[in-house]
This record gives sequence, structure tokens and C-alpha cells, in this order.
Amino acid sequence: MLNLLYPAARAILFRLDAERAHHFSMAGLRAIENLGILQALITEPESKPISFAGLTFPNPVGLAAGLDKEANTIDALGLLGFGHIEVGTLTPKPQDGNESPRLFRLPQHNALINRMGFNNPGIDQGLANTRSASSFNGIVGINIGKNKVTPNEQANEDYAIAFEKAYPWSDYITANFSSPNTPGLRDLQSEDSAGKLLETLKKLQGKLHKETGRYVPFALKVAPDLDAKQIDGLSKVFRDGGLDFLIATNTTLDRATVEGHPNAKEAGGLSGAPLTDHATKVIARFNAGLGKDVPIIGAGGIFSAEDALAKKAAGASLVQIYTGFIYKGPALIHDIIRAW
Repeated sequence: MLNLLYPAARAILFRLDAERAHHFSMAGLRAIENLGILQALITEPESKPISFAGLTFPNPVGLAAGLDKEANTIDALGLLGFGHIEVGTLTPKPQDGNESPRLFRLPQHNALINRMGFNNPGIDQGLANTRSASSFNGIVGINIGKNKVTPNEQANEDYAIAFEKAYPWSDYITANFSSPNTPGLRDLQSEDSAGKLLETLKKLQGKLHKETGRYVPFALKVAPDLDAKQIDGLSKVFRDGGLDFLIATNTTLDRATVEGHPNAKEAGGLSGAPLTDHATKVIARFNAGLGKDVPIIGAGGIFSAEDALAKKAAGASLVQIYTGFIYKGPALIHDIIRAW
């Protein structure tokens, strides 16, 4: 039933400013879940458990970070069929993000541009919201980042603070060092900086594992705007450093595929269909360098089961959706699960 209703709901939401529509839809999901209405509208997805990074995922489809920035809609989103939900990005201190407007639709291209800037309530409140989730039986990932005011020289300290706080409450943790919307953040993707971040978090992971007896895997999330030499270099860093898994890819700064659109010149990361093929190629290149040592979650422009299967063929063990979910709705989740 919900799959049939979504196109009409989207038509209404797309008449609103993009960020206002986002807040309205998230609040609406929470409201109808609390009233028990959402439960009556959904169809349970087919169970297709997948073992990955020491965890068992109910199915291969996850929600990428960035939609549930406050980690307050996990139960409602979980009812839609996701096997895992990644919340955040959460930073050590709360921050408002960049000035509005900061989210733009490109409907002719099935795309979005965002320059949100890690707007979030901070790691403490985000984790409190996460702990309030009670009905979602899938995997919950916590996506962490550094605060905008923290210089890159101290970035690892921010990641360590958020990592240690997230550890007891997450099934896995993702360090986001590839958003284009925090100045200088992508500089951390150099081999040297990435290696130091990985070393910092691996040492902390080892300490917390020893103290708690619980091993929480973590990922790094990379940008699609890496050339072959950078991918090969980072693959060696990730493999040698013992990274648990990789998420590829984040949004792109490239505008070649959307030239001429009124919003094409807006600053920020482009996501959606224009990224589909390129993200798949990046996944394939990383897979060639990482092999079985570091498995991959594939993301970037997944709008159909065929897109998801292409990511799988390129080397992804699981997939995450965001922009495709905005445009296609919950039906996309079920289509991918059936085809996997």
C-alpha cells in the first residue's frame, strides 16, 4: 500500500523547498509510526541475511548516512524494509551546518545537490536518540565526522572522541572524511592522513574491544572524485592498516553530467543518477586493490535493482541508497532485495 501512495506523496513534497520537505517527511514518518498507521501500510521485505564484517545483516539494502542526521527516525525508517540504517554524520559538538538554502533538487537528472555541512545535534544527543529506538531489528551504523571549527591537524582527536562515545551503542561506525561540505575535509583522504586516521581508530578500537569484550567494526567512507593512482594508494593503506570495510562512494563535485541545469552551479555534493556509473567504476577499482581483505558497501546513484546488481558485480557485498530512495520511495528497497 505504501508503495502505491508514495508517488502522490512525492508530488506534494516536491512542491516544497527541498530541506523543508525533508523535515516534514521525517516528522511525518515518526508520527504515523507512533500512531501505528505506518505498520498497517507496509509489506515485510523478503529475508536475505548476509554475513559481512562479522555482522549479520537481514538483507543487502541499507540507508546511507545523511537522511537521518539526528538519529531520531530509526524505527520508522526500519519499518520500510532497510536491513541497516546509518545515522549521522554526528560530530563531537553540535553544529548548525552551512547557511540555507543548502539542498537542491535536479529532477530532470534524478539528482540532488547538498551543502548541508554536517548539521547535527552532536554525538551525545545523537546517541541518546539512537538509544530510544526500540523496534528496529536491523543493523545500526553511526557515521562520525569532525567539527567545522576543528583544524585538520586536530581532526583525528574529533574522530577519536566521537568513535569512543559511539562504540557502545553502534553495530558499526563509519568515519566520514569525504564530505565536500566541510572545508578541507577531503584533504584527509591523502595516503598519509588516511593512514594516520586509520591507525588512530584501530588503536582505539583495540583498546575498547579489550575493555568491553565487544568488537565493533568500522569503515571509512570515500569520495568518488579519486583518480586511479589515489584509489590504488588508498587501497594499500586500507589493506595494510586493517580497515574492517569500505563505503564507496560519497557525493561528487563533478558537474559534467548536469551542465545547463539552473542548480548545476550550486556549491555542494552532487548525488543521484549522474553518479551511477562512475561510482560503480570506483567500487570496481577499489575491489581490485582490496580483494577479500576489505569488503565494500556500494553507494552512489542506485535507482533500480539493476543499478544495485551492477554494484554487486563490481565487488560490493551490500548497498546503501539515499537519493534513489527520495525519488523512488520504499518500492526501491523491495525491488533490490528481491533481485539480489
